[in-house]
This record gives sequence, C-alpha cells and structure tokens, in this order.
Amino acid sequence: MKVGILGSGDVGKALARGFVKHGHEVCIGSRDPTKLSLFVKEVGSHACTGTFAEAAKFGEIVVLATLGTATESVIALAGKENFTGKIVIDTTNPLDFSKGMPPSLFVGFNDSLGERIQKWLPHAHVVKAFNTVGNAHMVNPVFPNGPPTMFMCGNDANAKKRVGEIVQQFGFDLADIGGIQGARVLEPMCIGWVLYGAANNTWNHAFKLLKK
Repeated sequence: MKVGILGSGDVGKALARGFVKHGHEVCIGSRDPTKLSLFVKEVGSHACTGTFAEAAKFGEIVVLATLGTATESVIALAGKENFTGKIVIDTTNPLDFSKGMPPSLFVGFNDSLGERIQKWLPHAHVVKAFNTVGNAHMVNPVFPNGPPTMFMCGNDANAKKRVGEIVQQFGFDLADIGGIQGARVLEPMCIGWVLYGAANNTWNHAFKLLKK
C-alpha cells in the first residue's frame, strides 16, 4: 500500500516508520522536503519525501499528522483534488496552548477538527485515529497489561474497516465509536492524556477500554 503522510514532526515520522516496518511504501510531505533527507535514508528504500501535494497525490491512504492549527493550510497546500476518493486518517488534535496548561480546544465542545476536516474534504473518507496516544507508542506498543485501545470514528464503514486493519497491524485493540462526530469525544481525550503526563512526569501511558 502507498501511504502519503502530511507532516514531518514526531507523529508523522513515527507513523512513517510504522508503515514501512509493516511493508508499505511511504511518502512524507513537508513544506521543506530537503530537511527530511537524513530521515528518509534512515527509514530505507520504501520511504521518500516530497511536498504536501506530492505526498497527498502519492498516497492511496493519506495521513494528516499536522499541528491542529496548521491543518487547514496544509490541506490547501496539498490540493483538495489529491484527496478525492481516498481514506484520510486524521491524527490531529485542536489543542490551544496560548494560555498555557492545561490546553483548551480551539473548536470548543460542540464541534471538532475531525468534522471540519471532513467538511473541507467532502469527497474523501475521514477516519479519526491515532490521536489519543503519544508518538512513542503509536506502533506496536508494549505495556504490562496488554495492548492499549485505539479509538476511531468516521462516517464510511469501508474506510473504517481498512483503518481498523491498520490499527490492529500496529498492535492495538480497536474501538469504533461511530461517525465522525465522535471526534468531539476523542479530541478532548487527548487533553486527559496530556494532563496525566504533566501531573506524573511521564509520557508512557495509553488508554485501555475494558470489555466483558
């Protein structure tokens, strides 16, 4: 599978390594692709770099791994036509740190960045996932109490099925919470993750849904 990743921060790089590890081809997009030359060399021959537009065009699946505040501009730079008919994995969180800790949500609680992305990309199939765990544990995480849960939501059943397969390949239990409006719940979960980390001086934690 060919995967285009928009965003070259820690999340984008972690997921790029994960996709290559599991046999996929990756193009990671950046405003300045040249800065990724060493990273691509490290990851190997199944990785390449390009502009946001080149990465979006490359991918059968496109991953948004941008800062929440930059997401709309990155989509515009990538070209909305390059998302048409594709699955878009939305890993973003609309965090606002302008007033310090704890962060707030710049979308409020009656909207979500996931829903906005689906509106910006009406001809793509947006699935929210990978936004409730730190980048260090996004690929085949190992915890004493077993695999953590990856929560996801989206409107298209076939897109969620495909993303669910990726989630499980990456070593998570899967929890589908319904349509993209569920991002109104998943995005605030990230604040809970951040607050626990800050209070306990650790970032080695993840959510687990217990089922009977």
